[in-house]
Amino acid sequence: MLSLNPKTLSPSPFNLRSFLIPKKPSISSPSLCVNSTTCCQPNQITERGILFDTGDTFFRHESATGRDLGVLSAALYKQSKGQLRVLDAMCGCGIRSLRYLVESKADFVLANDANESHRRVILDNLAQVERLEGEKKRWVVTHCEANRILTDCYLQRDYFDYIDLDSFGSDSSFFLRAAFSSLKLDGLVYVTSTDGYSSGGHRHFHSLSAFGAYVRPMPYANELGLRILIGGAVREASVLGYRVTPLFSYYSYHGPVFRGLLRMNRGKLPEKRDYGFICYCNRCGNSQAVSWDELGQIRCPCNNSTKDAASLVVSGPLWTGPLHSGAYIMEMLNLAEQWGWVGKDAGTGLEKLLKRMLEESDPRLPFGYIKLDEVASRAQTNTPSISTIMSSLHKEGYAASRSHIAHNAIKTDCPMAGCIRITKKIHGC
Repeated sequence: MLSLNPKTLSPSPFNLRSFLIPKKPSISSPSLCVNSTTCCQPNQITERGILFDTGDTFFRHESATGRDLGVLSAALYKQSKGQLRVLDAMCGCGIRSLRYLVESKADFVLANDANESHRRVILDNLAQVERLEGEKKRWVVTHCEANRILTDCYLQRDYFDYIDLDSFGSDSSFFLRAAFSSLKLDGLVYVTSTDGYSSGGHRHFHSLSAFGAYVRPMPYANELGLRILIGGAVREASVLGYRVTPLFSYYSYHGPVFRGLLRMNRGKLPEKRDYGFICYCNRCGNSQAVSWDELGQIRCPCNNSTKDAASLVVSGPLWTGPLHSGAYIMEMLNLAEQWGWVGKDAGTGLEKLLKRMLEESDPRLPFGYIKLDEVASRAQTNTPSISTIMSSLHKEGYAASRSHIAHNAIKTDCPMAGCIRITKKIHGC
């Protein structure tokens, strides 16, 4: 049975009784909860007021924020469309499936995990929501390889509104084509990568095979991780005649974890300005987007000689467009506020993240971010505070925001030379 703890700092805003089966609970009530994700007894967790068992499955407490974002986006879909069918392709212990049922009010969830030894813990967790039968059936548990279950759904014309691909490494890229085939038009895919080596430019040919992008080392590697993930999805969708657009992109250092929520519709590849190449100059620190027809003509304004051109590194093709939709992030923030997930006594983590994503959605901001330590090194000064340099940038008419990816970095349309000049001015140089 789903259990609420009145002392938790992140309570569930839902009337859970309507979801429960009237029978004796198989899991004891949780002890005092102090976070949105809290340990109770061994293998027992409470998250947003929902108690579940992790068993021997792979489970990360730190991924609670990513689950929160998924639940919010699925709930927004249900509110706008009036229905929600979810396919959780790699469900683990089933907590995401359970939260989609309870919090997002999904009409139906297909919880799949290839490891059949997880069946008992998944069934026990989902059994907290009455399964029902026939057309009113709320959930089903299967044990197939992700591509197979996705392909079976496509062949049976059993399409879903929302597909969650929470995979390991760069594996989600291998499931994308099958996922798009089994997704309804205007549906959502929540994709994942934990491949930090590829985003750091350390496995060029692996990133090329997994995401279709040749990645070189660049100072904003973790943003590249999001962009190659989205770019790979753009490529796979285009093969099927679809176009995908990111609604939000999320990076977390644990893992690391790269997640993106994509909306799929019919269409062609995006404009060349949104899918192409990124060039970084190690000499001056500037970055620039490079379109397909500009390949072979790449040159940084800071130099003209062939010798200096060696300082340029290029990665791609990848997504060079916006990582978030500002309007969509605002909807998520408003819903989180309605649910009591942000605001007074709700903790600051989720609210801080969503507001920072909202800042990053400024259309004037380019891709990448600038680390203040790099600016200070080039200016030969101490590192300025973020608030000070952002205030100075705004006074000079530049767009600037913090980055949710790197805590000591900013996103700005001011070139590196301008950032160096402003930093020197701040220190009276």
